Amino acid sequence: MNDKPPGSKSQQGKDKPSAELSRDERLAAALRANLQRRKAQTRARAAETGDEAEGNE
Repeated sequence: MNDKPPGSKSQQGKDKPSAELSRDERLAAALRANLQRRKAQTRARAAETGDEAEGNE
């Protein structure tokens, strides 16, 4: 009834978690990069606001 040997099913199960792990790692890296970019933008805006405030006084 079953065309696949019992061992092949367990091997497929091993491949999927490693694929999921690499996907999770990629997502985590993308989130870190996005957070760093947003922090840099915030710092740049704060620096611009600080420079303009000093120039206006």
